[in-house]
Amino acid sequence: MSFLSHFLTTLVGSVPHTDPAIICRRIVETVDIPCWPQMPRRDFRESIYIQYAASLPRVVIDEANQRLALDTTGDLTPDLETFYEHYLANDLDYFALPCEIAAGFHELLPILEESTGEWVKGQVVGPLTFGLTVADQDRRAVFYHDMLADVIIKNMAMNARWQIRQLRTVRPRVILFVDEPYLASYGSAYVSIGRAQAVAALDEIFDAIHAEGAIAGVHCCANTDWSLLLETKADILNLDAYGYLENLALYPAELRGFLDRGGVIAWGITPNNEQIYHVTPQGLADQLRAGFQLISKKAAGRGVTILPEEFDSRSLVTPACGLGPTTVEIAEEVLSILVETGRILRKT
Repeated sequence: MSFLSHFLTTLVGSVPHTDPAIICRRIVETVDIPCWPQMPRRDFRESIYIQYAASLPRVVIDEANQRLALDTTGDLTPDLETFYEHYLANDLDYFALPCEIAAGFHELLPILEESTGEWVKGQVVGPLTFGLTVADQDRRAVFYHDMLADVIIKNMAMNARWQIRQLRTVRPRVILFVDEPYLASYGSAYVSIGRAQAVAALDEIFDAIHAEGAIAGVHCCANTDWSLLLETKADILNLDAYGYLENLALYPAELRGFLDRGGVIAWGITPNNEQIYHVTPQGLADQLRAGFQLISKKAAGRGVTILPEEFDSRSLVTPACGLGPTTVEIAEEVLSILVETGRILRKT
């Protein structure tokens, strides 16, 4: 993973913009690793839930309330059989992102084809985030339906594979992130999913990404049990380092194991909200360097050696989370600060 070294910049995914051509060109011209933008303000169906649900059985979209549900009434067998027929036939096009609700994906491809560079990033919503947020008609999280849990995992794995094949037509090296913000609730009374089940669900998608020859990342934008994600087969861990870097220092042995197998940390050091007006690129670079020292010190206290300089060849930099909930003005400032922060980190 050393070819990802030295603080290359990329984005989490969502943006507040509504014109796909404008933001796609801005991304390609700005960050080191372009990613396709999700634009929920352009169309509510570009939310991370509806956007990946087109190939799922029994989808019900409530346009008035801008919600997605899965209908589990009656016999699910015929609908499940249709889904698995496409899955077993390796019919990746069945799991494609529709143009009308993934405008950023389809706009980015021709722009990248006209530009130079090796890297591109895609993203898919994580099965836990989707399955524990989307409910059935009785407001029961669909991940608690055993049959639907497997369908959700396989749906995201197949969509990831489809994305990788499309993205590779314009860039040779592809990174595919699995976005799992709901993992912030893992371990609470609201989530009754065991560790082994969570790891297995994620690893099935990471295996699919690796099978396509791509690099697998995982994103969680709040605090969680980082040891769980470090235990998975993910190659890149993306966290909100602006707010939660100290929490990662609580898992030195797991972090050491992750680094030893070639893992990379994508540090979300740039705030993704109005806090961006109260920071500077130099300040963020210094904050991240101080975080490396903290991790090293905490690790040493537990008999684990993690040298601060190791992160120079194991780091990307990103915003703390997606930019979709903020304004265009703030998002543009985040992009500018992110790029300059990466430049400073590469020089020091």
